[in-house]
Amino acid sequence: MQPKERILEKTFDLFHKQGYNATGINQIIEEAKVAKASFYQHFKSKEDLCVAFLEQRHIFWFNELLKFTSKTEDSNSKVLASFDFLIFMNEKENFRGCSFLNILSEIPSDNVKILSVIQNHKKDLRDYFRDILKDELISDHLYLLFESCIIESQMFKSNELIEKSKKIIQTLILK
Repeated sequence: MQPKERILEKTFDLFHKQGYNATGINQIIEEAKVAKASFYQHFKSKEDLCVAFLEQRHIFWFNELLKFTSKTEDSNSKVLASFDFLIFMNEKENFRGCSFLNILSEIPSDNVKILSVIQNHKKDLRDYFRDILKDELISDHLYLLFESCIIESQMFKSNELIEKSKKIIQTLILK
């Protein structure tokens, strides 16, 4: 693997597990087994590395979501499968939650470079539900329910509220 890929792979792991602020560039350099000059050849700053990480995480996360929901054909089943995807990711990643929201809580409010990547990810998720349901009000409601499930399941280390949310969804879209 090339140095840039090793840096991103290690960052993917460390930012996701430790968080943005708790992970230092020196730790990434050491664990990725790259020279400091090599790191700075690819990334001007930790902020630029974070943007690259979030962009990579976005692609990974949406690919996993689409792969997970691709087996379903109708819109209602696809929405329910999206919530099953949260359960799958919680089990796979030990209830670590959303990397985008985790980093959002760690950056200064004026960091528009990272914030815009986070906002774009959330916009794409919102659009995902709109594309499935073709109803802005209900899809926004489901988006908000989905987001709250991510936070609640991380906080309580439980999928219970995701399962309850699926029942709520059935009352919203399966009328």
